Amino acid sequence: MKELNTKYEHKKIEAGKYQQWLDAGYFKAGIHPDRIPFTLVIPPPNVTGALHLGHALDNTLEDMVCRYKRLRGYDVLWVPGMDHAGIATQAKVDALLKEQGISRFDIGREAFLEHAWAWKHEYAQRIREQWAKLGLSVDYTRERFTLDEGLNEAVRKVFVDLYNEGLIYQGERIINWDVQAKTALSNIEVIHKEIEGSFYYFRYPVVGEDRQLLVATTRPETMFGDVCVVVNPNDERYQDLIGKYVINPANDQPLVVIADEYVELGFGTGAMKCTPAHDPNDFALAEKHHLDKILCMHPDGTMNEICGKYEGMDRFACREALVEDIKAKGLCEKIEKHVHPVGHSERTDTIIEPYLSKQWFVKMKPLAQDVLDHQADPKSKIDFFPSRFEHIFAQWLENIEDWCISRQLWWGHRIPAWYHKQTGEIYVGMDEPKDIENYIQDEDVLDTWFSSALWPFTTLGWPEKTADYQRYYPTDTMVTGYDIIFFWVARMAFQARHFTKDRPFKEVLIHGLIRDEKGRKMSKSLGNGVDPLDVIDKYGVDALRFFITTNSTPGQDMRYIEEKVEAAWNFLNKIFNAARFVLINLPKDFKPLPISNLKLAKADKWILYRFNEMLANITPNLDKYEFALAGNAVKQFVWDEFCSWYIDLSKATLYGKDEEAKAVTCSVLYTLLKDIVKILHPYVPFITEEIWSCLPETDGACCISSWPVSYPDTSKKEADQMDRMISLITTLREIKVDYNLKPGSALSGYVSDENDRMIPFDHEETLILERMSKLSLLSNKPQGEPIVRVILGGFIVIPADELVDLKQERAKLNEQKEALEKELKRSEAMLNNQSFLSKAPEAKIAEEKEKAETYKQQYALVLEQIEKLG
Repeated sequence: MKELNTKYEHKKIEAGKYQQWLDAGYFKAGIHPDRIPFTLVIPPPNVTGALHLGHALDNTLEDMVCRYKRLRGYDVLWVPGMDHAGIATQAKVDALLKEQGISRFDIGREAFLEHAWAWKHEYAQRIREQWAKLGLSVDYTRERFTLDEGLNEAVRKVFVDLYNEGLIYQGERIINWDVQAKTALSNIEVIHKEIEGSFYYFRYPVVGEDRQLLVATTRPETMFGDVCVVVNPNDERYQDLIGKYVINPANDQPLVVIADEYVELGFGTGAMKCTPAHDPNDFALAEKHHLDKILCMHPDGTMNEICGKYEGMDRFACREALVEDIKAKGLCEKIEKHVHPVGHSERTDTIIEPYLSKQWFVKMKPLAQDVLDHQADPKSKIDFFPSRFEHIFAQWLENIEDWCISRQLWWGHRIPAWYHKQTGEIYVGMDEPKDIENYIQDEDVLDTWFSSALWPFTTLGWPEKTADYQRYYPTDTMVTGYDIIFFWVARMAFQARHFTKDRPFKEVLIHGLIRDEKGRKMSKSLGNGVDPLDVIDKYGVDALRFFITTNSTPGQDMRYIEEKVEAAWNFLNKIFNAARFVLINLPKDFKPLPISNLKLAKADKWILYRFNEMLANITPNLDKYEFALAGNAVKQFVWDEFCSWYIDLSKATLYGKDEEAKAVTCSVLYTLLKDIVKILHPYVPFITEEIWSCLPETDGACCISSWPVSYPDTSKKEADQMDRMISLITTLREIKVDYNLKPGSALSGYVSDENDRMIPFDHEETLILERMSKLSLLSNKPQGEPIVRVILGGFIVIPADELVDLKQERAKLNEQKEALEKELKRSEAMLNNQSFLSKAPEAKIAEEKEKAETYKQQYALVLEQIEKLG
């Protein structure tokens, strides 16, 4: 047994401890096959990601769940891993190559992938170091990566099976195009931001008539891709124009006017330009009316060859130049500023370009409906904490659109589709075609989320029926933020349901985002970001973890407030000092006695009962992921009851001569400290493990010990009596402060219940009162006008002459009486002075009257006090 340091130093405590846990194999699943399995699944972190407070929030809650479940006796599996982050990683490697003066096109696909893997290995190690900093209890023997060979095979199988079932198809659609990354994005990879734009009102001359049609657009640069102008067939203004032609003011080309009820009557000008290759609604109109679909931009967002003199210009530069040219033609009616939501790439923050492209899609409706059907069955549904997120989950599935899964990247799972060089026939399979020399493989890769969605079961060995898959699947709990319900939870749900015929996890804990002190989202532009590594350096990881877990409510955002992290550190310091007190006072040959065999004092019974209460409160809350409720209940017990009272109450016994009583107190202190350390371990693993290692009679590590159980033979009646004693002692201390008495001043008092009956105290209670507050109990209520204060369940009555010097008090009251008489005389004289009343402002007169009334009240009270003192 080692000794605890003399003071709490988080850096010394945290150093090396994580590696000790790993070396001992404490977090390896399957070493206790007799235990009930429990599996946690989490969104694997982006391999490009640096640690930020959001990660710290995610990881801390995840680790909290795992450590708690281990203590509850489960065989816990937490598979660590990372996703390959296709767009983000490729952008990083592209930038690295650019610094060397080359591009991926200079070196080719294979050489580029070698650079990408090297970059991945370097950054993956950084992420493992971050996990170590946070103390994450993951099983490294099962670590996975979304591009490792096992997951690659599973991804290929899923693609091939969905393709063969007609659930993956290739088609031309309007997709979200990132012109910077030069790749397609799914709808949920697009963030809509409110930005200021303009409505441009242009006049389209009608061919053969002295007339113009007014059309409004927010994107003039797409006018080169216009194929017609659309009006509502019921709009009387334009019925005579249907079938006629107008001139496109961008390129002077004729455009036919067609009719469709898609154009809303009374909205805008009533005439809409149609650009099928750059707008999803226009694309639908083109499909309906068999219109051409003309692209007017290159994939990099510059204008293409059909744009004439604007070819090669950036789309937004083209917009400005084109508007000026249309103005010069006299065809610009007006420009109106307006704020509207515009899609931006989640990865590059570039404004998204709706773009006609041939891509691979997943047919989502049947997959989503399968999940929705099972959500109606309590036995097969995924339960959400909080439950309100189930409605959001279902709503998204009900309104789901087909998922664009192809990405124009090199880093990722290459699509297992090949095209015949002569016939163009598509071959999709697990392996390349036998006559591969006649085929070319699709250049694109799959959306990162396609492989991440398979994480809960592929990391356990699927499609093989491995031992891990059979033991740990379906998984039990997933922890994630509400911002990626659609990225993760929904996609995992339908992939798992389709391929494993089961839910991927039984429960989902949804947490909120971590914001700054003012409730704002942390961002570079606001400069309000907080580096968790700086917080850990200053306060320690345990303080950060305790702050997070005791301030995070399921589904709710939380605010980062440094004072609360400091308060967490202070609490840990309190625990550390309490542990030192206990350990210092244990005899060298200490052997803890079973609590059930001990002759307990009232204070012992009280603290054990309060512990039982706390345990009964926190355990169901932890089961429901209410970590803040549980953590604050533990903190209240540890700080207010164990440290502030029980330790103080124990000192008389520990420093006394009764060896039998001392042995009992030592056993209670030791046992309680041991159980407190266990309960706090999921919150603050480093300090608790340090204290545990210094406790005598402990086997192994705290992280693999067992959850406490309640103590037998505790009585609420006795605990309530002790609570009344504590209330009495607290009140007596307050009275001494109020009357400027020294803490050690002796007092006598009469204690009664709420019905004014004397409360009897036994010998043990009387000794506690004498020792803790220097109170001598009176058998009769003091006469005269004593000081009366409320306590829990009654009153304490103290003779006034014990609190004040009556002679001195009388002199003081008489001084106050004389001073008030002078003020009253002055005030009355002023208010009877007609000159003052006629000249003074009304406010001044009112103020003087108010003073006079206050003096009268004070004077009456002073006279009353003088009379009471006699």
